[in-house]
Amino acid sequence: MDSRNLPGQGEAIQLRFISGGTQNEIYELRRGSLRCALRKPPANAPASRDEGILREWHIINALEGTDVPHPAAIAVCHDPSVLDRCFYLMGFVDGWSPISSPRWPEPFNSDIEARKGLAYELVEGVVRLGRFDWRAHGLHDLGRPDGFHDRQVERWTAFHNRSKGRLVPGIDEATRWLAAHRPLDFSPGLMHGDYQFGNVMFQHGAPARLTAIVDWEMATIGDPKLDLAWALQRWPDDTTAPEPGGDHLDLTGMPTYSDLLEYYARNSGRQVDDFDYYLILARWKLAIVLEQGFQRAGEDEKLLSFEPLVLDLMRRAADLAESTDYSG
Repeated sequence: MDSRNLPGQGEAIQLRFISGGTQNEIYELRRGSLRCALRKPPANAPASRDEGILREWHIINALEGTDVPHPAAIAVCHDPSVLDRCFYLMGFVDGWSPISSPRWPEPFNSDIEARKGLAYELVEGVVRLGRFDWRAHGLHDLGRPDGFHDRQVERWTAFHNRSKGRLVPGIDEATRWLAAHRPLDFSPGLMHGDYQFGNVMFQHGAPARLTAIVDWEMATIGDPKLDLAWALQRWPDDTTAPEPGGDHLDLTGMPTYSDLLEYYARNSGRQVDDFDYYLILARWKLAIVLEQGFQRAGEDEKLLSFEPLVLDLMRRAADLAESTDYSG
């Protein structure tokens, strides 16, 4: 930190553990006037996670000066001998996460009109990802956009087969449909890869304002429209009565699925006539990801809880594949 001329030289470091799992550990770090977050892989994570943490840094550093909400990039350490792993420091986000408590914070819990803004801001994040000029900001080496959709079925089917432990009803039907269809158009862009309420933060108070998109470990140059499908794949079209969406959030009073799709089309300038394709792909892909977690669950209650979600997602993917009139 001293070699990078960061604030607080000569003062003691205060460190507070925030969260951690098999992928990353996050700490709040204070030193003098500096307040930031330290993000690194846990000690027992595979060596590839060091590459992943440096990849995350590459992304948030490239986002500096853009309108994509993100934590500020402060400093990165490539030398694993300092803390046993590579790590980076990012700006501490003064905001709140939708999954940090069982109910929306005020005023969003009691003010339905204010709550609607949270959903529109979530979609606005995807709009901004699609506008981001990834080539001009040095992310040309992040992924392989050419043939992105052509690779999806083969790649994720192979991923599923590596951990296949049971028959998941609907997977064959959804897989065949995806193999035979493509979107109407494809505009490569920065794709978060796990875009949802659980990976964004909002500023405190109303009006709703997205202050940061976090956890960039699955980001690539792909199709940001798939991020939108990821966020909306369990969103109800009737939000007049309590019906939990993803992450068991109360979506009562939120804009409907159709409202959010219209908002995206209007503000991104992109067509959504092919959005059924993206919904089927998102549900199918997420079901495969969660199924791998379930297959290695052992006695882990969180991973065991994926079982019914996998079946629901794949059923929804297959049902939409059978009923959609999209033929692209």
